[in-house]
Amino acid sequence: MNLNGELENNKMTNPSLESQEFLTFVLGSEIYGIDILKVQEIRGYDSVTSIANTPEFIKGVINLRGHIVPIVDLRIKFHLERIAYDEFTVVIILNMSDRIVGIVVDGVSDVLHLGVNEIRPVPDIVSGIDTRYIIGLASIEDRMLILVDIEQLMDSHEMALFESAAVI
Repeated sequence: MNLNGELENNKMTNPSLESQEFLTFVLGSEIYGIDILKVQEIRGYDSVTSIANTPEFIKGVINLRGHIVPIVDLRIKFHLERIAYDEFTVVIILNMSDRIVGIVVDGVSDVLHLGVNEIRPVPDIVSGIDTRYIIGLASIEDRMLILVDIEQLMDSHEMALFESAAVI
């Protein structure tokens, strides 16, 4: 079993994941889900203040009730084609480990309650992509839902680079 497989199995057998609610959102043709407990609020996309020398996926920052919040475009982070922001484009404000971050997505869908038996590990055949941020997969109707460990994704090396640049 590979390291990613072991990570996924540990997440799947974690008792805290017996039953969980996920906010689902759309990026392109895919549906993703994140732990609803990490979501602080959902807002329409508004202009951001750019910061020089940050990774391309960092759109900039906003002032949210006195907090400076970095805004991450998940389309760019996931290497998807860029689209023009429209009235459906939203920012999901996340509150994770005393840090607030906003993520730009194409739209939000629903809140789903999933039991541990409804969440499947990522198949080993998907070894060509980075699965460190994927908790698992679930079926909703006739489509697959990709469950993302948003806290791990936002704790990536690139986000640390942004925080260093923002402090300077």
